[in-house]
Amino acid sequence: MTPRLSYREIAPETLKPMLDLEASVRSSGLETSLIHLVKVRASQINGCAFCIHMHTAEARKDGESEERLYLLDGWRESPLYTDRERAALRWTEALTLVAATHAPDEDYAALQAQFSKEEQVKLTLAIVTINGWNRISVGFRAIHPHGGR
Repeated sequence: MTPRLSYREIAPETLKPMLDLEASVRSSGLETSLIHLVKVRASQINGCAFCIHMHTAEARKDGESEERLYLLDGWRESPLYTDRERAALRWTEALTLVAATHAPDEDYAALQAQFSKEEQVKLTLAIVTINGWNRISVGFRAIHPHGGR
């Protein structure tokens, strides 16, 4: 795959609000491990290799286990995730696939049971942000670092 263009170099000022939103999400007070899971899960759904590579590496650096990262795509069948993480992952999937799901009431109810109203907004913005990055990276064919074979 060949990158289409270097969006960071071409439009840095236009990209600045996205970077500011990312910084806001990171400092929102939500658990770092939860944000990592949301970023990786949305990136898996969107097929964004660049973001999957980046966010699994960041998660590992911050102490996330290999096992939980490997099983993230099958989180519903694994006991390794807390109820709070499960609610966040449900909401992540519902919003990432919003055209198909329309954010079902049962997913929102699970969110409400685990997150305050303020946390719901913060989590939703985290999901919006990673979905935006996925679309930028997939659209412009961002290439993840690799060591070759």
